[in-house]
Amino acid sequence: MAIHIMGVSIDKRSDFVPKVQEVLTKHGSNILARFGIHDESDDNGLITLNVRGDENYINQFSKELSSIPTVKVNHMTIK
Repeated sequence: MAIHIMGVSIDKRSDFVPKVQEVLTKHGSNILARFGIHDESDDNGLITLNVRGDENYINQFSKELSSIPTVKVNHMTIK
């Protein structure tokens, strides 16, 4: 199974992070590592995830996160 690196950008973090956390918790068994930073001066955040799963799973996970307002997701695959 491939390992994927996902970057999740969140604008207006204080408004949308609870929904992001809900999605991350739902997919927690596939998240191998998580690193998050936020800039309190402009209320933006960035989460980097190492995720295991096939391409269909990653696309579904990305789509679910991207459906949250102000959330942008990019990913790459490391085999």
